[in-house]
Amino acid sequence: MKILAVDIGGTNTKICICDELGTIDQFKEYATESHLGGPHVIERLLTMIAEYERFDAIAISTAGQVNAEEGYIVYANENIPNYTGTRIKDIVENKFHKPVKIENDVNAAALGEAYFGAAKPFDDFLCLTFGTGIGGAIVMNHQIYKGANGVAAEFGHIFTHPLSETREDGRKPYYETYASTTALVKSAQQADPECINGKILFDKINNGDTKLIRILHSWADEVSIGLASFIHIFNPSAIIVGGGVMEQEELVHRIERKTKTLIMESFADVSILRASLGNKAGVLGAASLFLH
Repeated sequence: MKILAVDIGGTNTKICICDELGTIDQFKEYATESHLGGPHVIERLLTMIAEYERFDAIAISTAGQVNAEEGYIVYANENIPNYTGTRIKDIVENKFHKPVKIENDVNAAALGEAYFGAAKPFDDFLCLTFGTGIGGAIVMNHQIYKGANGVAAEFGHIFTHPLSETREDGRKPYYETYASTTALVKSAQQADPECINGKILFDKINNGDTKLIRILHSWADEVSIGLASFIHIFNPSAIIVGGGVMEQEELVHRIERKTKTLIMESFADVSILRASLGNKAGVLGAASLFLH
């Protein structure tokens, strides 16, 4: 079976042909231009799909809260304006007359890791991605747990600090306020204005900048606090952590060591692992919606 698999992100969209073994062909990546709004994003998507031939179905991973059964966007924040309510499944099926399935991007990434990546040995695990915010997915017996309204695992919005720490801009003291990659870069910029992104930050850290190393370690502790809570609630076999910042292997090891000092001994056999599929996780996870 040949699946045309798509991963719509706030910055870039990936598209490819994928088979049941996870083999990827004709991989392309293009700017989502999400600031121009949901209708524009979908119009560009239709144009890109039209460049492909000989596929049996279309699988789409997308940012935003997704009703996977009915195939529409339940909610999308300001990263993709006017995206909420978009009925992607209907639009794409009516255009190409192929079966279409859609899924939230973090759920899709988790499925990709489950079937083709770091989570293959585990039936039950959590997947978190650290970026602009923090996304999450809960996998039980190789199935995504979605909750009563289909939008479970908003891990980035658990409270890890007291309400008295609500920011001046109104942001609540959520996990992602302190433990997202955005939070890390903002803290680093306060110490060194040159740190405008993660690449510059880690270049300086790798060159021995002790002030930035302390900031990184403090941020890693914030990550561990959240992970410890999730472990005590879900008792997963593993937690898969993704996002560009988690490509630093020693950082993930540090987070695992710290997390294990915060949890009860009876939970200590949990593994904390880097996601292994990189920017292919979304398309592979989307394809798995048909393959499994």
